[in-house]
Amino acid sequence: MRVGFGYDVHRLVRERKLILGGVEIPYEYGLLGHSDADVLVHALMDALLGALALGDIGKHFPDTDPQFKGISSMLLLKEVKKLLQEKGYRVNNADILVVAEHPKLAPFIEAMRENIADMLETETDRINIKATTTEGLGFTGTGEGMAAYAVVTICKNPAS
Repeated sequence: MRVGFGYDVHRLVRERKLILGGVEIPYEYGLLGHSDADVLVHALMDALLGALALGDIGKHFPDTDPQFKGISSMLLLKEVKKLLQEKGYRVNNADILVVAEHPKLAPFIEAMRENIADMLETETDRINIKATTTEGLGFTGTGEGMAAYAVVTICKNPAS
């Protein structure tokens, strides 16, 4: 078994869609980034890459590469899943925390879990997503941005 940890942060801006866990969430702000800036999926990918000892998402999907401009982070997660499979591993579980003052994410969490489980070809009960605020403190508390943390465990496939 291996463990990986991921963290990501993006600034909130107008005129961008808010995408978290592959779900478009109605909100007046979206996350700024080279891709769709899905902070939740970015933290998850970094955790998976860390568990595989393969660096981070900047190494695999640099923001200087035009092919990743505006790309869905779920497509990038699909590429990370391929790396996972190539190395003979599967996701044992993922625990992801989104830090945001607004909007309330509870109504969207189940759809996020299902999206991620589908993309990683695992059961939904192996994916946990939760959200918290910072009680108005820091850049997330003032609404300047969102952050996400992820911890994953991966295991060798039985056939590997």
